[in-house]
Amino acid sequence: MPFPEIKYDMPQPTPLHKLQPQAEGEMTQPVQRKPGKGIYVLPNLFTLAALFGGFYAVVMAMNARFDLAAVGIFCSMVLDSLDGRVARLTHTQSAFGEQMDSLSDMVSFGAAPALVAYEWALRPLGRWGWIAAFVYCSCAALRLARFNVNTGVVDKRWFQGLPSPAAAALVVGFIWVMDDYGVVRGQDGTITWYAMSWVMFALTLYAGLTMVTNAPFYSFKDINFKRSVPFAVVVSIPLVIALINIHAPSVLFAVFAIYGFSGYGVYLWRKAKGQHSSVISTSTDEPDERGLHK
Repeated sequence: MPFPEIKYDMPQPTPLHKLQPQAEGEMTQPVQRKPGKGIYVLPNLFTLAALFGGFYAVVMAMNARFDLAAVGIFCSMVLDSLDGRVARLTHTQSAFGEQMDSLSDMVSFGAAPALVAYEWALRPLGRWGWIAAFVYCSCAALRLARFNVNTGVVDKRWFQGLPSPAAAALVVGFIWVMDDYGVVRGQDGTITWYAMSWVMFALTLYAGLTMVTNAPFYSFKDINFKRSVPFAVVVSIPLVIALINIHAPSVLFAVFAIYGFSGYGVYLWRKAKGQHSSVISTSTDEPDERGLHK
């Protein structure tokens, strides 16, 4: 007795002529992996180490070891740049890790630099000193909150405002340079200590307020480290390391000082080219504000 033939209803592929062609010049957006739920040890280990660097900086500032406080924050910068990359490489991205990273950044690059600056030079200014420290700290919180909300809106090649790690490097880098050149807290040198306090006041305010502007700062996120590079690029790496080791405080502060002012240079260049650019958003309809209001 022959068995009855079983027919399976298999989905038929769509004919090529019925496929909707993509518009010319339109780039296919890669599917982004959404952060899953869970707590992973490896990336959070880097995040907690970065958090410890900020905490260590506060403790060292309370003990008047401002050189070690600066080293702690710079170490936090290195660790903060690694935790996200480690999570992506090991596929251990999670919503918990994102929140943990933001809280760690707030301590290491928001509260810690403000307290170090206050302990080093802002205290003699009285209320003006702690006001400058508070403005910096609150601007760091606002910048991190805006970054988390505006991630899918702004161009990833450019940061919207000065990144909080660079702002922290600008503040503590100056303190590290002065400490390394023998400037003693509370003692008059080439300039009076009271004048030095006002210099620190201006630098702290500049770093804090620049974080909440719309000035574009290059993010270096479009650099592909997996791509083959000329041999000269590899040769330049030990040269850069040697340059930093000539005098680490001065070189690092100079690098971040140039970066800390570069955003306004890009803003002026865009203005000269007639491109849309603004330092402060004054309307909820501006492109840079879409992630905050819509």
